[in-house]
Amino acid sequence: MQILEQGQGELVGWHDPDENRKWIRENKPRDLRDKRMSVQEAVSQFVRDGDYLASGGFGHVRVAMSIVYEIIRQRKRNLTMAGKTAVHDIDILIGAGCVTRVEAAYAFGHELRGLSPAGRRAVESGECQVVAEISNAGYQWRFLAGMMGIPFIPARSMLGTDTLKKSACKVVADPWTGKPICLIPAAFPDVAIFHVPRCDKYGNAQIDGIIVEDFELARAARRVLITTEEIIEEDVIRNEPSRTAIPFYVVDAVCHVPFGAHPTQMPYRYFFDEAHIAEWLRLAETAEGAKEYFEKYVFGASDFEEYLERVGGIRKMNYLGRMMRFQEPMQAPGLNR
Repeated sequence: MQILEQGQGELVGWHDPDENRKWIRENKPRDLRDKRMSVQEAVSQFVRDGDYLASGGFGHVRVAMSIVYEIIRQRKRNLTMAGKTAVHDIDILIGAGCVTRVEAAYAFGHELRGLSPAGRRAVESGECQVVAEISNAGYQWRFLAGMMGIPFIPARSMLGTDTLKKSACKVVADPWTGKPICLIPAAFPDVAIFHVPRCDKYGNAQIDGIIVEDFELARAARRVLITTEEIIEEDVIRNEPSRTAIPFYVVDAVCHVPFGAHPTQMPYRYFFDEAHIAEWLRLAETAEGAKEYFEKYVFGASDFEEYLERVGGIRKMNYLGRMMRFQEPMQAPGLNR
């Protein structure tokens, strides 16, 4: 195949698909087994220094924040993160010194709330490197190729932008037409983390609302850690098999964590905690402020349950639930009820 052009970005998270398939056969049991454990156990057992990490959900929606905080609490280091829809999660992981390398598509911003102060500061100082860039669609197709067990996905959308030059993609001559076609390499994250509304003890998980790329990501990743609002009986899952977005045989850990997406939104359950996000953005303007945040909410809390108490407890969670159901007026960032 004739290579016409090649991006200068670093290739992260790629494996020979046959080697990856062999790894899955040897390391992922396919029997129905109880995978319930604590978040502490899941992170300790399955997240290693130097791993390539991907986070499910989108932006500030349905992010497995209890796992993110536990990664910080256990001081995991030198992680490379898929910046495909990473916003609050990647910002605080960079701010805590856990993530030092990023392949960026949708990262380093808090959407309408502004840029990521901790992430920007780390990149400008060299503490965190952007090793490659890719488009949002390109990242989803990386996971699609990983899920399919193929080395790359052909696409045309990367051909007209400078993003291609900073990516790990290659442009080749299409063997049928002779025209340029972009080959987007597959991605096989070492660990992918998800927060879902419900799943059974085996890991069969349902997702309400938009799935984003969680379907593909869960099947591309080597290890899959799930936190869930509730654990339901397998019979309930079997009654509606079409709702199972993530199947048990790709899942390694199931952690029961009510409100586990806080301060991000959980569709149909609770709204963004704008006051808490605003507090992080204010403190993260300086390294000292970020340290203050982590000492108060991460290292100063033994687990996620204690963290929730520190941000307002069940009263705050009920309030965010009423906001999600339009039973409370929108609250200006920076106010705390």
